[in-house]
Formats: sequence, C-alpha cells, structure tokens
Amino acid sequence: MHDKTIRSFNGPRQSDFPFQDSTLKSDDEHGATAALRWIAALLKDLDCPYVICGGLAAAGFGATRPIHDIDLFVPGHRFQDVVQAARDFISKPATHYRHEHWDLDYVQFIYQGTKIEVGNADGAKILNAQKHEWVALDIDFRDPDIVTVLGVSVPLMHRDALIAYKRLLDRVVDREDIQAISP
Repeated sequence: MHDKTIRSFNGPRQSDFPFQDSTLKSDDEHGATAALRWIAALLKDLDCPYVICGGLAAAGFGATRPIHDIDLFVPGHRFQDVVQAARDFISKPATHYRHEHWDLDYVQFIYQGTKIEVGNADGAKILNAQKHEWVALDIDFRDPDIVTVLGVSVPLMHRDALIAYKRLLDRVVDREDIQAISP
C-alpha cells in the first residue's frame, strides 16, 4: 500500500454547508471531518472495502480546491450492507441514477451537514465528455493508496486512475484537479 499524509484541505463553499468561512478546519467536528470519520468507521465495522474518489481523493494527492462532499465506491455485493447500516442518514435513496455525468446506483447520506455519496461499483459508468459516450468504470479495490486526510487514514482511488476518471468527465473542477495532482 502507498501511504501519504496531508493535514488539511480547503473546505466546502459557504453555500453548501453551514460554515463561517470557506476553509474547512481539520478539527471541525460539525462538518466533513466528522463525516469522514463516521463513514470510515462504519465501513471498517462492516469490513467493507471502499475507495474515495472525486475532490477528496484529489485533495489527498495535493489539490487545494474546496471540497463539497465525500464521494466513494464500494463493491456491488456490499452496497446494500452499507445502505442498511447508514439508513438513518439517507438523504437520497439507494437507486439507479443517470444524469449528465454519471450512470450508476448510489445512495446519499448527510452526516452533520456533509453529503456522503456512496456508489455501487458494479455497472457504474461516467460520460466521456469529449466523445459523448458512456464509459464503464473499473474500480480497483486492491492495494489502494492509503492517505491521511483530516486525521483519518482512507483508501484513495489510485492517482493515475483518478486522473483518467477526471479526464473523461472533463468538467472545470476536473481540469483543476488534474493540473494540481499530475506528477
């Protein structure tokens, strides 16, 4: 496993969460720090593999843009276990969602004001923005990069896979992240 530590990252926009400023403090128990601790502990208790993707993974590799939520994938055969274990925090039910960038089964939880989106890795697709076609995601749960973010050691999608994922999506935030985390 690969191990890297970061101490903090810029937090969510003020409009997304009830914070006083746009900088998330690593000791803020009412925001993303508490949410990350909670979901990591829940998944550990379930002995459920997972990988963090999206902006939080980019932050783990050095990106500094604000983080708006916690995105992660779990294996399909464990998805319903996670849904059941965290059912009291569901804000969007576990079902199939297809919108402009993603085509997958996922559930959204809100824990102390922070959105946590858990995707089912089986059958997940993202839109290749350049070719306007759906691309199947191959989420690798083996040997993830273990990074300490906000004091919590979490498995991240490998840097190269994250860059490839973000290149396909090709949104402004993805281009920012790629620039920040490319070797």
